[in-house]
Amino acid sequence: MRSDGRKNNDLRPVSVEYGVQLNAAGSVLIRFGNTHVLCAATVENRVPPFLDGRGRGWITAEYRMLPASTGTRVNRDGGGRAREIQRLVGRSLRQMVDLAAIDGFTIRVDCDVVNADGGTRCAAITGGALAVVRAMENMVVAGHLAVVPAITPVAAISCGMVDNQPRLDLAYEEDSRAEVDANFVVSPGGKLIEVQATGEGRGFTRAEMDALLDLAAVGTAAIFKKFWPGG
Repeated sequence: MRSDGRKNNDLRPVSVEYGVQLNAAGSVLIRFGNTHVLCAATVENRVPPFLDGRGRGWITAEYRMLPASTGTRVNRDGGGRAREIQRLVGRSLRQMVDLAAIDGFTIRVDCDVVNADGGTRCAAITGGALAVVRAMENMVVAGHLAVVPAITPVAAISCGMVDNQPRLDLAYEEDSRAEVDANFVVSPGGKLIEVQATGEGRGFTRAEMDALLDLAAVGTAAIFKKFWPGG
């Protein structure tokens, strides 16, 4: 048993609250235990210059930790870590839809970490995906789209080797001392979108990587079942 009483293959309690920001095209406050991330999608009637005339829209993201999200105040500029994470979030969310279906529009997802207790980038991706769906539904209501385009659900989860055991959905207490730390972005059926894995205290074996992949499949399947129709 882990310090919070979970088994190694248990998620923390996960919940979603929609419509938290009234002026966003789609907003989600997602909670993984004590990690809380507000994801707000805004629709812009333009695309980046490199996409002008190419018949494609764009989905991008920004990520920040709010100053009091951790025990020590975090500066608002975010630094290089925030930029690395927001690129990961944007890449992941662009896998959800054929960008030609939103030609001429940019969906920008702002991910603000309200409380950080491990797995903030995974929460941002998982909540951001749900916010994008709400944004596209509201684009139909506004007359920007004829129908909601075909969507590939996306979710992300952290896993790691802690005390030489593979564990799912690490809280900070585990993440801070994990021998191996990994993040998986997945679509239904276990199809991998992105994998980040690092030996923090030691290298890791193929068998350990397979064990972490198996846990990620368990965790993301539970997320799809809970939050996505037909998941």
